[in-house]
Amino acid sequence: MAVPRRLFLAVLAASGLPAAAGIAQAVEIAAPYVPTAPSVVERMLEIAKVGPDDYVIDLGSGDGRIVITAARKHGARGFGIEIDPQLVAQANANARAAGVSDRVSFREGDLFATDLSEATVVTIYLLKRATMKLRAGLFELKPGTRIVSNAASMGDWKPDHFEILDVKDKVRPDAPRKTYIHFWIVPAKVAGTWRWSMRVGTRTQNYELAVSQQFQMLSGTLRMGGKEVKLEEGKLQGDRIMLEFTAEIDGKPLPHRLTGRVAGHSMVGTASVEGEGPQREVEWKATRAASSAAPSEPENALAR
Repeated sequence: MAVPRRLFLAVLAASGLPAAAGIAQAVEIAAPYVPTAPSVVERMLEIAKVGPDDYVIDLGSGDGRIVITAARKHGARGFGIEIDPQLVAQANANARAAGVSDRVSFREGDLFATDLSEATVVTIYLLKRATMKLRAGLFELKPGTRIVSNAASMGDWKPDHFEILDVKDKVRPDAPRKTYIHFWIVPAKVAGTWRWSMRVGTRTQNYELAVSQQFQMLSGTLRMGGKEVKLEEGKLQGDRIMLEFTAEIDGKPLPHRLTGRVAGHSMVGTASVEGEGPQREVEWKATRAASSAAPSEPENALAR
């Protein structure tokens, strides 16, 4: 765990601590480098399902153990960003010793300014202050990018997977015996108004769905046949979407379950409609209205 020095300097400056020497001493105490236990490294990479096709970026990479393990045991490529030049040199030496320096590298720099666009997996072991500062940028990564954090959460961006891990190979005696692993899959951006038509029973029905998005969770209202119904459940996993609602057709309430993939302003998949006769599944293709903008991080999340 290598926590950004400038983050702590800002916090300490706001607290009114006097004298640069006092601040430097406080930073040293507040932001020690804590290596991740090998069992935690392995579990983080397992949860993210890292493989040969992945490009792993580790934010605050320390001695490089996460990216090196991803390359050595899982065949991945990638790099780590670290503020401490001595740790960067050690990490690159460790990569050479492990025989993976052709696939991984480590750089000195500001993790908040790092280009993450190549990443298929981002790994984090930072304080929550840092993960919250990173959150808006992580949410903008391409849908399907996996993010795994040791210890810190990202507030109301709830993880797709969470577990408490017993750490039996602690790196030092005073290290916690348990840690918290959070895992997210960056969702597609689907807020807006979507329209589609599909055949249900003997007729073609027209649907219009106004969607609001809170990270991977969706809410909204559907209009069809002059009536409004509430979206009962909506969720994203990367570019995969699932919607459930009950709409009245010919006087009968028919539960709908739609699954598919999002690609920009289109959704394509399969709809299952209960109780509408022998034809139980139909193709579903929706288009987002041109005036609907796919937002960045939700406004109520940014306000926190």
